[in-house]
Amino acid sequence: MSILILSMSFLILLYNFFMFGKRLKELRTENDVTQKQIAEILGCHQSMVTRWEKGECEPTESVIKKAAVYFDVTADYLIGLEDETGAKIK
Repeated sequence: MSILILSMSFLILLYNFFMFGKRLKELRTENDVTQKQIAEILGCHQSMVTRWEKGECEPTESVIKKAAVYFDVTADYLIGLEDETGAKIK
């Protein structure tokens, strides 16, 4: 039973991990912001933005917060816990 719970927790973490990059890219392109521009806003190098969008690494909490503020969305939306309407995803 505990292995099943750990497996489900891992899958949720993995989903949220990839969702940030997907949502960041969507918001960035919808708002005509380049990777270089968002990197400057988030205080990182452009290569990190590329890696997040490809799902190669996970952003820090402070990056998620800065991106949420910049794009005027919730951190939960960026990591896949909310949909576009703000409804929690179950």
